[in-house]
Amino acid sequence: MKIDSLKHKFLYKHKNLLLNFVAATFLIGLAFRFLFFNSSEIPPVLQSPFPEKTAVLEPSVSTPVTEDGPKIADQINDAEKCDVLVGDWVPNPSGPVYNNESCKFIESHQNCLTNGRPDRGFMNWRWSPRDCELPQFDAERFLRMMRNKKWALIGDSISRNHVQSLLCMLSMVEPAEEVYHDKEYRSRKWHFPSYNFSLWVIWSPFLVKAAIFEDMNGVATSEVELHLDKLHSEWVDEYQNLDYMIISTGKWFLKSSIYYENDSIIGCHYCPKRNLTELGFDFAYRKSLRLAMNFIASSNHKGLIFFRTSTPDHFEYGEWFSGGNCNRTAPVKEGEMEMKDLNRILRDIELEEFANATAKASRNGVNLKLLDVAPLSLLRPDGHPGPYRQFHPFAEGQNAQVQNDCLHWCLPGPIDSWNDIIMKMVIDG
Repeated sequence: MKIDSLKHKFLYKHKNLLLNFVAATFLIGLAFRFLFFNSSEIPPVLQSPFPEKTAVLEPSVSTPVTEDGPKIADQINDAEKCDVLVGDWVPNPSGPVYNNESCKFIESHQNCLTNGRPDRGFMNWRWSPRDCELPQFDAERFLRMMRNKKWALIGDSISRNHVQSLLCMLSMVEPAEEVYHDKEYRSRKWHFPSYNFSLWVIWSPFLVKAAIFEDMNGVATSEVELHLDKLHSEWVDEYQNLDYMIISTGKWFLKSSIYYENDSIIGCHYCPKRNLTELGFDFAYRKSLRLAMNFIASSNHKGLIFFRTSTPDHFEYGEWFSGGNCNRTAPVKEGEMEMKDLNRILRDIELEEFANATAKASRNGVNLKLLDVAPLSLLRPDGHPGPYRQFHPFAEGQNAQVQNDCLHWCLPGPIDSWNDIIMKMVIDG
């Protein structure tokens, strides 16, 4: 999934350069896997560097909401309305509202402190909008507001990362009870009985129908098969039953894939062994997002739907397969770090397709909002597990060769501020 070194010429399908570069990159990745993982099964270079393995854990304009119901628009103090997504990371000496010991919902890969990360500063920052105040997430108030409601976070492992953050916060008020999980613990549902509030994470990394031939260690035996004209039933079937949703996708489209329409193959992305037209991941991403956005905008859904932009990775001095790391221990300032080309392409498609859907959503009374966390996430290269996605990776010496995770987020960590932002957007509109 981390192929930042592909240049613009690749992105516009100059096939000769593509084949030369992919071949070279594949050989590098092959060597890395052989040297450091001693595995005879080498996944394609475009496969995920971090298997979606889930440990079984223990147990347009929307109407603002308050504990007593919708707030009338003229009751909102206009002076307090601002773009909460424009701001800075500022010191927060009080630290997070939960810790890695108080929350049982943190997966081992994101439990950076338990895994031995020595620094603590990455937890002591909060997001501060420039033109208004952003209160800290109030779990008790949130649960009161969401009495008898259903929330779902729909997407890939970043959505799962986010739902764990939200569960950690809410469970400081009332422990969440797990009431459902699928076979692989990817789609799950929790309930807060005192509030009759349900929180789901729905696994749908492409939003469209997909056949994924990959084991729990991330080793693929064949290309992903994507049906670009069919939405994934896992989330569509529950769509009208949900009051609030946060929908996202992104990085999985970089995988080797075969593309279908009307159940017939139309092309692929990175399938050199097949005699198929190379269409590129950007082609599939745009078509899939357009299909999903059109479904949402035409749905007459009466709740609130956030579309969250994909988050950038922070690999430096290489990629996931070539020794890249994310060893920074503090945020950077705006302008100090540029978004990588691939992340920018994904984001541009997201913003374009969201903009195309908003007029239709408004006409149909669908409350569709953009949750653009990419710019503020770009400023937090310090917030990833890095080598501490594994338990004490340097127990046998600081020179140990370890794989870094510079995509997901430590818990507690920067992703907790997403909940502050979401609550502000829900309350103030």
